[in-house]
Amino acid sequence: QVQLQESGPGLVKPSQTLSLTCTVSGGSITTNYYYWSWIRQAPGKGLEWMGAIAYSGSLYDSPSLKSRTSIPRDTAKNQFTPALSSVNPEDTAGYYCARGPYAHDYRGKGTLVTVSS
Repeated sequence: QVQLQESGPGLVKPSQTLSLTCTVSGGSITTNYYYWSWIRQAPGKGLEWMGAIAYSGSLYDSPSLKSRTSIPRDTAKNQFTPALSSVNPEDTAGYYCARGPYAHDYRGKGTLVTVSS
């Protein structure tokens, strides 16, 4: 059983960088041919796919957020650490880690990140 656990800052100030840690258990992030995504859901809105990192390390970005996102990984810890730069209050959302490029068979419980001064 694959499990994903998100950890995040809770509160980020405008213009700073939001960083999450997604810890995966029950499976390796380097196993062929899995992809690992991060997604968010702002209050009153639908799910938004933010990007993904493949088993190979290849990156896939949301076209609308491409210049602001990064997804490093630590294979020794079986973690990926997505980040969003230059945040503003509209980036306030529940952030989730999931397995799969676009459709997801496993997803973490999420962590709420509020952008406020």
